[in-house]
Amino acid sequence: MSLKLKKDLSGVSCQKYTYLGIVILFYSNEHEPIHVHEKHQGYESKAEFIIEKGKVKEILIKPVKGRKPLRPIEQNDFRRFVETHANEIIGKWIDYFVLHKQVTRESVQRRIP
Repeated sequence: MSLKLKKDLSGVSCQKYTYLGIVILFYSNEHEPIHVHEKHQGYESKAEFIIEKGKVKEILIKPVKGRKPLRPIEQNDFRRFVETHANEIIGKWIDYFVLHKQVTRESVQRRIP
């Protein structure tokens, strides 16, 4: 999938969700593939969405270069969150980077089983 992305070289973070103290965001100078970053107490990882024929085929949790990866408990929470909210996250990513719309921030306080 090739998208015309909003270009902003400042790299400002755009917080989109908080979940159990985890901040889920993307940066204003992002690139494909569609992905979000997670920050928690000095640790950071990212989730990449592998999309085929308009459907999420796979979500890969990856380290961020130069950052300590998430600890296992936060990584599990992050994975559950992005799996449960994948379509919403992708929609916000497209709204912001492709359609140049403002997107709202959400807070989720209940643990996803």
